[in-house]
Amino acid sequence: MSSAIALGPGELALAAALVLVAGAVSLGLRLGLERKLAVAAVRTVVQLLLVGYVLTWVFSLDRLWVVALVFAAMVVTAGRAAVTRSSRRYRGAATHALVALALSGLVTTVTVTGAVIGVDPWWRPQYAIPLLGMILGNSLTGISLCLDSLLAALDEGRDLVETELALGATRWEAVREPLAEAVRRGMIPILNAMTVVGLVSLPGMMTGQILAGADPLDAVKYQIVVMFMLAAASAMSAIVVALLVYRRMFNPRHQLERERIRRRP
Repeated sequence: MSSAIALGPGELALAAALVLVAGAVSLGLRLGLERKLAVAAVRTVVQLLLVGYVLTWVFSLDRLWVVALVFAAMVVTAGRAAVTRSSRRYRGAATHALVALALSGLVTTVTVTGAVIGVDPWWRPQYAIPLLGMILGNSLTGISLCLDSLLAALDEGRDLVETELALGATRWEAVREPLAEAVRRGMIPILNAMTVVGLVSLPGMMTGQILAGADPLDAVKYQIVVMFMLAAASAMSAIVVALLVYRRMFNPRHQLERERIRRRP
């Protein structure tokens, strides 16, 4: 297989012209999105170039402590983003999201790099950082959906939960169904992606490997690993955050503390 075709400033400038098509549509239909498109395009270029330079430096150092710092920064950013996307929150929600992401991200990344792919050491940045990025990007969406669903059920469905508690149900029995539904909702994005992968869309990792000159069958094998990895991480993170919400919303006397839930302004 041939290697990837290198892209220079001229090719990138030509690609940037494609954004002008979206701008022209906005102008023609008076959508008023021209400024947002321009800002988004500039941010895309700046952020990706910055990431490229940082990753080049990290890859060249090839040190565990540097990879650990990158991991920590990625997890903290993802945890904050997960809570920000939810319409409801409570004190400590960001910490709970961070714990869920750190646990699922670390366990899944170590398993895939160390056991499945066989990278030695498992934290080699060329493998660990991109895989963790994919895990966090998918898991934070699942956490947001799980938080929204479970907190809404405890907020809007307070009467039903408290009725079950009054009739003798334990806090776990009263919240089991809403919790299960919240985890199911958190799994929807990855389940949808797994259903149509290869038929409707070619995922980014697979496409990138093919464009870089990899054999399509090798690219497919890696993508299969990635999809299974994302499914496991999404399930783990949704379950962990749901259990943490459950512990925070109920006291040891099996009482629902709904006043802890706050709606985003």
